[in-house]
Amino acid sequence: MWLRNQTSLADFFLEGLFDDSPTHLFLFFLTMVVFLVALSSNTLTIFLICVDRGLHTPMYFLLSQLSLMDLMHFCTTIPKMATNYLSGSKSISFVGCATQHFLYLSLGGAECVLLALMSYDRYVAICHPLRYTVLMSRKVVLMMAVTSWLGASLNSLIHTVILMHFPFCGSRKIHHLYCEYPAVMKLVCVDVTVYETTAHISTIVLLLLPIILVSTSYGFILHSVIEMRSAGSKRNSFATCSSHFIVVSLWFGACIFSYMRPRSQRTPLQDKVGSVFYSIITPTLNPLIYTLRNKDVAKALRRVLKRDFISQ
Repeated sequence: MWLRNQTSLADFFLEGLFDDSPTHLFLFFLTMVVFLVALSSNTLTIFLICVDRGLHTPMYFLLSQLSLMDLMHFCTTIPKMATNYLSGSKSISFVGCATQHFLYLSLGGAECVLLALMSYDRYVAICHPLRYTVLMSRKVVLMMAVTSWLGASLNSLIHTVILMHFPFCGSRKIHHLYCEYPAVMKLVCVDVTVYETTAHISTIVLLLLPIILVSTSYGFILHSVIEMRSAGSKRNSFATCSSHFIVVSLWFGACIFSYMRPRSQRTPLQDKVGSVFYSIITPTLNPLIYTLRNKDVAKALRRVLKRDFISQ
């Protein structure tokens, strides 16, 4: 029993995404540039929403939570991947792998829930504008954020504890750039058919319920916009919702590609490409989509820069 426990707690080895070829070296540095852009843009978004009073609204509070999730999401995986590549080491400890698995699964689930709740916020703002302050009160918005974080964390904790409790065998080499659930599951030595079925159902629920809520919200929004008589009101409504809809489409599209395909159609390369998209590309695009298309955020940035310039 002692020997088995020691074996189960041994290090894993991450295959990574890049090798030593010049092409992969270029791709690695390109990935790090994208990482820095994502890091700075999400940090700037959170900073502006915190310091500018004009952005102290329910919509921007939820946006700050989305940026925080994105920030933590790629910081959970990319620094370790970069450290292993630069050092030539591919190992990750058992505790490190479990922690990474828990964090990325928690943040991914929380983002699914939060994006669905943000679509409800847009529905209330457009379909019930006079009741917006009541339906989206400070208490309700805080409950939305807490529900996203705690619900996803609890789901992730259960899956992580169960997964890391299984015995692992073989080379313990994870064919991925981080400890992603499907890649780690391939190393388990025992029959996990029942657990895999349960986990698959859990994934479907976590993805499909938010998608249904988003679709329903935007169905009502579209109906309300079509009935608007003012062309200006229609443009403002579309501008308000289009950014969120683009972010939702990118995120859920990547998640469905990565987690809802049949196992027979999955390859390690496809899994890596999918994970790069929702771990790096989507968190980079989210703040750019919101800020470049949002006049309030641009005005807040000018106010903060002007304030700093005057103080100097």
